[in-house]
Amino acid sequence: MSKSAHNRFKIISIFEGISYLILVFIAMPIKYLGDNPIPVKFVGMGHGVLFIIFCIFLFEVTIKNSWNKSFSFKMFVLSLFPFGFLLIDKDIKNPDIQG
Repeated sequence: MSKSAHNRFKIISIFEGISYLILVFIAMPIKYLGDNPIPVKFVGMGHGVLFIIFCIFLFEVTIKNSWNKSFSFKMFVLSLFPFGFLLIDKDIKNPDIQG
């Protein structure tokens, strides 16, 4: 198992997940309740960049650690939900379910 790819994926999943929470629970309420779209522009762009990096690292760790496609797809789907990064972190700690 490639520890460096695994660690990179774990770190980016946490950063991507936190940026998603900031976007959904802080920036978007400021936009719609405070009538200020600026935070969504910056946080949204940052989250978008982190999501692209997340996808690249997911592909890398899938190849290097020989994860099966269904497990990798599950990791991708979990990234689409707020707090999904917590489930990703839990699942990648268990080598038995990675395929």
